[in-house]
Amino acid sequence: MIAAVLGTRPEIVKMSPIIRECEARSLDYFILHSGQHYSYDMDRAFFEDLELPEPKYNLDVGSGSHAGQTGQDPGQDDIRRSHNPSYGPTKRLNRV
Repeated sequence: MIAAVLGTRPEIVKMSPIIRECEARSLDYFILHSGQHYSYDMDRAFFEDLELPEPKYNLDVGSGSHAGQTGQDPGQDDIRRSHNPSYGPTKRLNRV
């Protein structure tokens, strides 16, 4: 299983070709969105413009310090345990 973990506009753009390739190859994957950007222009517009599927999970951490956002992510451990995905490089979930 592959976890496409993203949260910022640059991450959405960078992950879009990987997500499309997962779709094209019918790979077992899901999108986990940190929810760092909560306005339409900062987030949803990119998903729509890039024609990406909805994230399976959204942690809704909002804005704030890195420590504060990480502390608000208790759901990521449950997600990791239930799916046991392979994570790529990311500063948020490399605690595997």
